[in-house]
Amino acid sequence: MGVQFGSFDEICQTAALVICPLVGSTQGIEPSCYSRNVEISGTLIFQPSTIFVHVVALFMTGIMIFHIRSKYTAVGRKEILMFFYLYAIIELLAFFLDSGIIPTANVSYPWFAAVYTGLITAAYTCLLINGFVGFQFAEDGTPLSLWLLRIAMLVTFGVSLFVSIATFKRIAGFDYAKPIGLWIIYILWPLVCTVIYVVSQLVLVFRTLEDRWPIGDIVFGAAFFTVAQVILFAFSVTICDAIKHYIDGLFFFTLCMLLSVMMVYKYWDSITREDLEFSVGSKATVWEVKDPLLAGGMDYGDEDSASNYTHAGPPASLVGGVSGKQLYQNGAGGRGYPPAMERY
Repeated sequence: MGVQFGSFDEICQTAALVICPLVGSTQGIEPSCYSRNVEISGTLIFQPSTIFVHVVALFMTGIMIFHIRSKYTAVGRKEILMFFYLYAIIELLAFFLDSGIIPTANVSYPWFAAVYTGLITAAYTCLLINGFVGFQFAEDGTPLSLWLLRIAMLVTFGVSLFVSIATFKRIAGFDYAKPIGLWIIYILWPLVCTVIYVVSQLVLVFRTLEDRWPIGDIVFGAAFFTVAQVILFAFSVTICDAIKHYIDGLFFFTLCMLLSVMMVYKYWDSITREDLEFSVGSKATVWEVKDPLLAGGMDYGDEDSASNYTHAGPPASLVGGVSGKQLYQNGAGGRGYPPAMERY
């Protein structure tokens, strides 16, 4: 299959994307093969296997957000949280759009599809900017850093929302028969942001980190992203025919995208460390005693436990040169114990 710039014809004939019912013609573009539907309580549910992956993605995203929020002093914590919040909203919206709970014939579907497209564009913009947080062009967590990120996301979301709805409704010179603008923001922009993010993180690791293990997270994340695109746009029909319409390429695309997002979290977690002085966590800190004077079970030797005032006999006291036992012992020179009463 070849991908033609500015055209969704061949793409939508292979993959059942959210925007496919809204481009190409008044009836949209129908894929040549898609997974079977199921009926639940009188409601027809499309893409049931993909819906299951969306639910798993929401659950996993909640776990990742919880762990990110627990790292109170990690670098770029607030910035990366925005990316995962956006991903959770995208997965929630995709749950309703892919399943057909919001029917494609409904008048609200184009608006939900436009919001979905805008969120995807904003999420990739957030990922792109997060790639430069580690270079500290603006100190992370400060109002400057956060508002630059928010404004960039808001601008790309607004532009994508306008281009999408204008293409669907054929207004302002846009046309669903030639959706070049929509193709750029839906297909090309995510690819550009991903490439820049991967390159920037490789530069960051090689220039600033001694540990090279995070490179593995980057490679795996890029690999999952690439496999997702190849399966969706090249092998979706082949998979669908081979498995008798039970699943199609959209299932593996959604799964691989989830794995790539998890690699983004794994990579961020591997390059960030908390400042223990200011962190607040649920785990007890184990402190290692370095001072030998504070450590127990130490053998200090006989010279540290014996007195320096010694003579033939039991150890003497530091006061007067004799011990109490020597002073009160019975025998020559001793007073005896208990001492006798003396009268004056």
